[in-house]
Amino acid sequence: MCMQACPLGSLLAGIKREERHINMEETRYKRHLMLPDIGPEGQERLRAGRVLVAGAGGLGSPVCMYLAAAGVGTIGIADFDKADISNLQRQILYREEDVGEMKTEAAKRNLEKMNGEICVRTFGEGLNQENIRRIVSGFDVVVDATDNFYVRYLISDTCMELGKPDVYGAICEFEGQVTVFMPGGPCLRCLSPETPGPGEGPNFGSFGVLGAVPGIIGSIQAAEAMKILLGIGETLAGRMLFVDVKTMRMEEMAIQANPKCEWCKRTVMA
Repeated sequence: MCMQACPLGSLLAGIKREERHINMEETRYKRHLMLPDIGPEGQERLRAGRVLVAGAGGLGSPVCMYLAAAGVGTIGIADFDKADISNLQRQILYREEDVGEMKTEAAKRNLEKMNGEICVRTFGEGLNQENIRRIVSGFDVVVDATDNFYVRYLISDTCMELGKPDVYGAICEFEGQVTVFMPGGPCLRCLSPETPGPGEGPNFGSFGVLGAVPGIIGSIQAAEAMKILLGIGETLAGRMLFVDVKTMRMEEMAIQANPKCEWCKRTVMA
């Protein structure tokens, strides 16, 4: 009798497939599994993790790629833009054949080629006042890789309201900065209380940037997001890290919760 027609044969074949899958995962994430702070339990936490990446450009590209390579189970990507030839100098998630396509769709395809085990959810409308609360509520961590200050405040406010960590990054020319806004603060409003209107704030499209700078800052953001999912180490909460690639120097600035901030004043009073 053919093994495929035999229930026992089908069961054994299924067991063998499962064993091959487990062995492949063990091999794929071997360097994670070797780390005492991660191991099998930590890798399972990454697999169960849900990270929303707001912005699929220079910062979002390395963030998404490292999260996918690490086996983070669900990656959300929010961006309303299309890939442009001028993006390819620094947005390493895209190829020439992706030019003209929605970034979310090109990113999803390229990430799933990197790791077929992950789920990539796309939000091609980007984040706005109407949808942000609904979208953010479905994730454990938000990575702010946007280049729009109005949206940055929407992200920070929503994360504070919903109790979600906000991994913030920004770049300009040869410099970048990273911090983590954890529930309870300090948050973005502790640094600058006033919300810019749509279209207000610096126009980052008018600034140049060394292509490697978003790679450095985005990699740090990805590491911070993974540390939060794993519950290990010390995050950049309460600290802003500044990186100057031109001089290759790093500095830190302490961020204090502002007693006038509506989100963080309870932390200050406590």
